[in-house]
Amino acid sequence: MFRLGTVVVALALLLAACGGSSSSSSSSAPASSSSSGGTQNASAAGKQVFTQNCGGCHTLKDAGTSGSVGPDLDQLQPPKATVVRQVNNGGGPMPAFKGKLTTAQIDAVSTYVSTVAGQS
Repeated sequence: MFRLGTVVVALALLLAACGGSSSSSSSSAPASSSSSGGTQNASAAGKQVFTQNCGGCHTLKDAGTSGSVGPDLDQLQPPKATVVRQVNNGGGPMPAFKGKLTTAQIDAVSTYVSTVAGQS
C-alpha cells in the first residue's frame, strides 16, 4: 500500500511539473488499436502528443526526451489509469490537459507512456 502511494505521489509530482510546450497540441493522428497496424498508429499518435506536450518536462527514452522538471517516466513506469488521471487533472506545477487535449489524444498519450516507460 505504501509503495502505491509513493508511486502516485511521485507521478503527481512528475506530471504536475509538466507545463507543456509552446507548440500546438492539435495532433489529429488516430488512436486506434484494432490491429497491429492500428497499434502502431496509436503508438505514433501517443508519441507525437507526448513530444509536443510533455517531453519538455519529462524524460522518456523512447520519445527521445530528457526533461528534468517532472519525474522521469522511465523510472516511474506509471500504469495507464494513473497517466490518464494525471493528464486530465494535473497537480502541483503540472497543468490539467483536459480541455487542451482531446479524449483521443489523452488516451493515446496514456497508452503510449504506460507501454514504453522503462522499456527502452
